[in-house]
Amino acid sequence: MKLSEIARILNGKLEGNTDIEISGAKGAQDSQEGDITYITGSKYIEVAKKSKASAFIAKEKIKELDKPQIIVENPQLSFAKVLELFYVKPHPYKGISEKALLASTAKIGENVTIYPFVYIDDDAIIQDNTVIYPFSFIGKGSFIGSNCMIYSDVTIREGVKIGNRVTIHAGSVIGSDGFGYIFHEGKHVKIPQIGGVIIEDDVEIGACVTIDRATTGNTIIGKGTKIDNLVQIAHNVKIGQNVIIVSQVGIAGSSSVGDGCILTGQVGISDHVEIEAETIITAQSGVMPGKVPRGIFSGSPIMPHREWLRANAIFQKLPELYKKIKELEEKVKKLEDRND
Repeated sequence: MKLSEIARILNGKLEGNTDIEISGAKGAQDSQEGDITYITGSKYIEVAKKSKASAFIAKEKIKELDKPQIIVENPQLSFAKVLELFYVKPHPYKGISEKALLASTAKIGENVTIYPFVYIDDDAIIQDNTVIYPFSFIGKGSFIGSNCMIYSDVTIREGVKIGNRVTIHAGSVIGSDGFGYIFHEGKHVKIPQIGGVIIEDDVEIGACVTIDRATTGNTIIGKGTKIDNLVQIAHNVKIGQNVIIVSQVGIAGSSSVGDGCILTGQVGISDHVEIEAETIITAQSGVMPGKVPRGIFSGSPIMPHREWLRANAIFQKLPELYKKIKELEEKVKKLEDRND
């Protein structure tokens, strides 16, 4: 594809040779001749100079580069569009495999692709253009919207509702029982988990994620939320819209996460926590029950990020401080002995 065509698609301003051919897109350090890459700021100019890429996407023209550049408002977003242009191909319609097992009462929309060894239970509904890969299970009465991608070995239990343009990666389980028990007469008695799960539009769920059904009501994942691999979301949790949840986060029952929040890797959230919109919780933090106001928080239990940085700096000096305290104690003891 000619660079001028890419610039037109990105609605960018082209600086330099418009006729060069672009055959792929890669990161600056991995690029070869014929590739296009991007640069996000002046601190990456030296990396860009060493790159073998034939063209760059940038926010402002970089005079130090003697190669063609497409000037756009958001280089990273534009690069994502270029990656999609070159490498992401639509899934072809393949119909319903004879080796898939569908209940007679299941309702399947138009242009749905169902691969071999998929099981779809009674009264399940699959809407138009959705693709379901091998060995997936769709439970009784569940609903999957249009243009969804359900990858291999996904389990969608009974009574789950999934919106449009939802992607669920391999090995995830949606609608497993919530972890609820009452201790009675020396035994843990299970509380029936009769609620459901609602996954709203444009959600992406990574591999090996578990989202538990509610005890009553619904566990809800809001529109546009993106969930990384290996995340656990417990019963009756409410996740807002456009939330980012990074790998190995665990959220206990009846907690809520507001719109636009970011939960980074290995964050642990206790039950009955309420996190306000646009809050960031940094990696390996622990959130105790209660309300978390908008802000950036770190540590376990969490505290405002700036305070945590100061506390962490002191923590690293504890061995040195302990040594000084011991020295002072010895000096004080010697002084006391002299006075005696």
